[in-house]
Amino acid sequence: MDRSAPARIASLLRCLGEAEAGGARLSALAAGTGLPAPTALRLLRALEAEGLVERDDGTKRYRLGLGLFRLAAEAGNPLGLRDLARPALLRLTGALGETVFLLVRSGYDAVCIDRTAGPLPIRSFTGDIGGRVMLGLGQGALAILACLPDEEREAVIRYNLPRLREATSLDEAFLRTEIARVRALGYCAAAAGLIPGMAGLGVPILGADGRAVAALSVGSTVDRLSGERREAIAGMLMREAAGIADRLNPFDPTLRRAGAAMERGPRAEAR
Repeated sequence: MDRSAPARIASLLRCLGEAEAGGARLSALAAGTGLPAPTALRLLRALEAEGLVERDDGTKRYRLGLGLFRLAAEAGNPLGLRDLARPALLRLTGALGETVFLLVRSGYDAVCIDRTAGPLPIRSFTGDIGGRVMLGLGQGALAILACLPDEEREAVIRYNLPRLREATSLDEAFLRTEIARVRALGYCAAAAGLIPGMAGLGVPILGADGRAVAALSVGSTVDRLSGERREAIAGMLMREAAGIADRLNPFDPTLRRAGAAMERGPRAEAR
């Protein structure tokens, strides 16, 4: 590469960073950087090979790649969501003697990426680390759904309602009532009894734009999550969630992919 190559690469990356969420076509990138189209294409292919740029074969648009975000995460803040939240999970389990879960949004679902176990045997929708549950089912996943932007939340509801009806007795009226309750209270305590004897509390973890990207939840028994104790636990969860939110790394790949399946469409999420 000649001496101007680093500057050309930098201009392409800046142009991609300023593009809309769906990315930009080659012609727009060439125009935005002042590069000849063949030169821009050659550089984009080199960046794509390194994982720093991605190309959508369907739309033929380019966007910043996951590899670039990983580099930015390592440079700006080495702690990802799981690392940031781990002390909070340990504190909550130590103080309450309850099982605590960390869920992250993944398209139309939520995935458990960490948990700390209390002394009681607990059954949950996600099970262990790596378990997946549809948004709207269970306290943590419902807390995430309630705190999405209106249009995005409606898209998730439309997609997940048939799945919820197939798996449970929940209906749209229940879901919308609980969403309104979560938005008013700041936490979710719904769906107690769907797993016999079990109950839970969930609070959203909000990104810088106010959208829920994850949740903290407590799983326990119905008798241990009632009355004043429930309110006290909800307050503790909300304080820990706010502390995590304040330290979120915007370049964390886990958060960047929170809605990725929705961008690709329902078929991709169903695979």
